[in-house]
Amino acid sequence: MVTGASSGLGAHFARALSAAGAQVAVAARRIDRLEALVNEISGAGGRAVSIEVDVADASSVGEGVSAAERELGGLTGLVNNAGVAHGGLALETSDEAWRRTMAVNVDGAFRVARRVAQGMIDRGVRDDDLGGAIVNIASILGKRVSNGVAAYCASKAAIDHLTRALALEWARENIRVNALAPGYFPSELTADHLTGESGERQRKMIPMRRFGRLEDLDGPLLLLMSSAGAYMTGATIAVDGGHLVSPL
Repeated sequence: MVTGASSGLGAHFARALSAAGAQVAVAARRIDRLEALVNEISGAGGRAVSIEVDVADASSVGEGVSAAERELGGLTGLVNNAGVAHGGLALETSDEAWRRTMAVNVDGAFRVARRVAQGMIDRGVRDDDLGGAIVNIASILGKRVSNGVAAYCASKAAIDHLTRALALEWARENIRVNALAPGYFPSELTADHLTGESGERQRKMIPMRRFGRLEDLDGPLLLLMSSAGAYMTGATIAVDGGHLVSPL
């Protein structure tokens, strides 16, 4: 199951997993976009099902995960990707904007992970050779900060630590919980920031001197979701062109 799969990174994650042989439940609020993605994956010889889910709504998550389990005969993996980005200085950030960011990026990620993990446990994942795999989508902004995105930075720092906490609790259940921390990749959330002069300044701060390409995420994603990463849990892998190791 991939949340936030109606566009950007989520849609790409679904394509990459399908190309590797997975049956995929693509989940998001925009069901029309999901249907287009399902048709695309089916046309390439894969199998995908669309699930309408609002991760900020507990009942929607419960119904959506249950539907995905029925369609696919249970879930063995989750890419916890749904997220929003609020731009604005901290003094200009309303309580509503702050809460919306946390409701989707933190509460939603926890809610989906908890429900999927419970389904895995009920299905007997502890006795599977590979077990279950959860990959949370964090960000390098959860480790280092930038101006004007305080709510987003805080939410992604929470995801980074939540990943470790869930990894510790669920290791005994044979469920691995890891995270990917992308740097700057083109998407709907970053389109405005990465274009023009601001984007050029940002690009020059990256040691590899380029923004990420979506396919740069495929190897790390498949590592964490497959038997290649069977002994990895609680890890956050940065995919950022060296941005986190750039000098201050």
